[in-house]
Amino acid sequence: MSKNNNGVWQTKYGKRRVREEKPVLAEAIAAAQGLTDELDEQAEIAASLMGLPVAEVRAELAKLAPPRKDKVTSVVFTGSPSAPRTIVVERKISRRIIPAANRPTRTAAG
Repeated sequence: MSKNNNGVWQTKYGKRRVREEKPVLAEAIAAAQGLTDELDEQAEIAASLMGLPVAEVRAELAKLAPPRKDKVTSVVFTGSPSAPRTIVVERKISRRIIPAANRPTRTAAG
């Protein structure tokens, strides 16, 4: 280990400190959700990251709402076969717009 384990060291610009915060279970669950869509696998990944029992993480995972799937991702390969390029297209699903013909009309109160 380094001789500067206390988190404060002297630089040419003055004293510098590093704030060390312990990770929380919600961060581990978010990381696991980014890796897989399977709930059991998410619980195992988050439990291994935090060093907690899988049952405890599974209970916390059940309390959370499932992540929204409002993005559609497409991967396209283009260019010559010798040097293909990858293009990733993400499309957010927009809100529906009511056509003008189906909108209720407003009357002027007066």
